[in-house]
Amino acid sequence: MKRRNWLKAACMACLLGCLPTLADAQELNARITVNHSQISTTRTSIFEALEKNLTRFMNERQWTGMKYQQNERINCTFSITISQYKEDENLFTAQMQVQSTRPVFNSTYTTTVFSMKDNKFNFNFQEFDQLNFMPEQMDNNLTAMMAYYAYLIIGMDMDTMAPLGGTEVLRQAESIVTGAQNLGFEGWKAYDDNRNRFAIINDYLDGGMEPFRQMQYQYYRNGLDIMADQVDQGRAAITEALTLLQKAHENKALSQLPQIFTDYKRDEIVNIYSKKGTSEEKQKVYDIVFGINASQSNYWDKIKQ
Repeated sequence: MKRRNWLKAACMACLLGCLPTLADAQELNARITVNHSQISTTRTSIFEALEKNLTRFMNERQWTGMKYQQNERINCTFSITISQYKEDENLFTAQMQVQSTRPVFNSTYTTTVFSMKDNKFNFNFQEFDQLNFMPEQMDNNLTAMMAYYAYLIIGMDMDTMAPLGGTEVLRQAESIVTGAQNLGFEGWKAYDDNRNRFAIINDYLDGGMEPFRQMQYQYYRNGLDIMADQVDQGRAAITEALTLLQKAHENKALSQLPQIFTDYKRDEIVNIYSKKGTSEEKQKVYDIVFGINASQSNYWDKIKQ
């Protein structure tokens, strides 16, 4: 795919500060759904407005200076479930499942790059609000959270295209966490939750977790992307990538990133190794993923079949 080679050059240009801002070059193809079935109200227009405005906000804003063709935009979903709505305060209590995917080269297969549930997705919103995001004036928790995930998704996607390719974009997500500390909403504070927004970007950019980021490129670009033509070589690269995952886990044992990764990659990893590869390779991979995420042992057992 042209985008992969182009992104390598784009990352270099971005780092050098010489990539121009380009119009009509939005990065995301986001599908947003708002489930309000738990809320007893006949006034559903507020939820429809929320879904419509968030879709426009994510898809029509240019988040970086890079140019994406229409078919290169990153597919992602944001499934928001409203559990409580205080109309007099315009306050929503919600959870959101976020997921991003990317196509695998020379195939019809798409693979998950990131997937996580945000259990503290709480915010204020009125039906006729205009959603804007200004990093230097962070005063809206809803747009701050959505911008955070936009930068996180784009940065992680870039990491799969070039080694550590998303650093500059990921720094934007980190900056949002810093700016959102005084918004008064949960999910931004250090040590409140080892899976909250602070923890995810803090761990992802931690020096000890660099093998995790190196793993992204090895797993996707050197592994999955060549499997259509070179199955054994691609699988060997993925095995090496999982070794990097193990190193990251050893470097920062309290980080949840390796476990989160194995949660949403569970089926894919099993399919890559089940009834394929050598017994030594299977055992190595089994030991790695079981050591990181023993809760999925029923799935990992399939690797050795």
